Amino acid sequence: MPGSEPGGAPAAAAELRVGRRTHPLTGVVQGGLWAGAAVVGLGASFLQGDRWEGVPWWVAVLAVVGGGLVVGELAGLVSWWFTRFVVDDEELRIDSGVLTRRSRRAAFERIQSVDVAEPLLARVVGLAEVRVDLAGGDESRLVVRFLPLAEARDVRRLLLRRAHGAQGDGPDDALPDHDGGELITRVPPERTLLGALLSLDLLAAVAALVAILLAALGFGAPLVVLGGVLPALSWAAQVVARRVVAEWGFVLWRTPHGLRIERGLLSLTAQTIPYARVQGVAVVEPVLWRRLGWCRLEVDVAGRAGSDDGDLDTTLLPIADRALAAALVAELVQDGGPDDEVVTVRASRRSWPFAPVGWRFRSLSLGRRRASSTTGWLHRRTSHAPHAKVQSFALRQGPLQRLRDLATVELHTPDGPVDVDVHHVDAAQARGVVLRAVDVARDERAQTATVGSASAGRVLGAGVDGADEVP
Repeated sequence: MPGSEPGGAPAAAAELRVGRRTHPLTGVVQGGLWAGAAVVGLGASFLQGDRWEGVPWWVAVLAVVGGGLVVGELAGLVSWWFTRFVVDDEELRIDSGVLTRRSRRAAFERIQSVDVAEPLLARVVGLAEVRVDLAGGDESRLVVRFLPLAEARDVRRLLLRRAHGAQGDGPDDALPDHDGGELITRVPPERTLLGALLSLDLLAAVAALVAILLAALGFGAPLVVLGGVLPALSWAAQVVARRVVAEWGFVLWRTPHGLRIERGLLSLTAQTIPYARVQGVAVVEPVLWRRLGWCRLEVDVAGRAGSDDGDLDTTLLPIADRALAAALVAELVQDGGPDDEVVTVRASRRSWPFAPVGWRFRSLSLGRRRASSTTGWLHRRTSHAPHAKVQSFALRQGPLQRLRDLATVELHTPDGPVDVDVHHVDAAQARGVVLRAVDVARDERAQTATVGSASAGRVLGAGVDGADEVP
């Protein structure tokens, strides 16, 4: 499929306007995924002893594997036969369903990013899927499964051309035919592995395993405690495997339309984060990483809070040096410059009953362009959000807080890993900082609207939610 369409639509593009099925092996790949789920379910039934008395083990295994494959492959092939996707002059449409037909549509002006991913089973047979992220709505992602890799890239380029043309970003042929860009960094595999081994999740799993083994030795009941050892080992293995497999070969690029991520060991994923959709950035510093000068960058991306990939979709950089992290934060969430007047409030000493150690590490800062908060001592998290992206404000006081004249301040951003708030500050300071945050956000949005920023129109009006309301 050619990259552009001047002087007449090519045959492949014309076929897309009418609608077509994906690759015939889609049913096999999709069926393989469902077969795996069926095997897991039937296997669990076998292990629990449900209705398997008197059946030889090899017969049970054949029944589980064969039944799962047959059911999964049939379901996958039927689903593929009744699914078509259409790319016309106005939208992308995916029609599916056997008994009940379903049509999902994505107007080109709503498309925010288009990426190509290669799940493991699809990658084995040379296929890939096209992921289309949309602006707004509960279901903000459409996926075209599966196409040959070269064709998937062609469809991606076609959708990007149509999207940028619909959004008035220039002519279709202004978009390059390649993914190019400026390389920001590559995360070495050994750093990915070491980071997973030094994560607090793994340390917690190891601590649980040690506690179980000590209990077995102390109470002299190794068989009883064995039931706790296996889950702990599984937990530890999952922590390392999930991070290493998903973040292996992590590469970050800077492109004209956003930051582009490529990652994955078994399944390859390419993801683009448009600059305008970044709602905030969080810098995460586990205690063992801090000694190495490492941190993790996470982002709030509009429309991706509920995606299938979970927190992987919000990871901007799994491991970064502090200098690189600071540069990326400054690029995505600009501060007010060296002459910025920053107002900072910290958790009151009176809050020590709520957090005997952690209260010392809680603060909220308001600058001219952004708000920042810090919390945590074992797992330090610093969150930054532009004032123009803050949706609302809240001042809260629980009954115990009122007894100690304390309050919690919250600046609400879209769902995601970035939480700009501070708990248990002096109540009078809390009221003052909320009033200031409202004024600064109002001024920043007004200035942003004046220069015609595209993001200003998507920011909701500021309000104050809680026991103390700001008029």
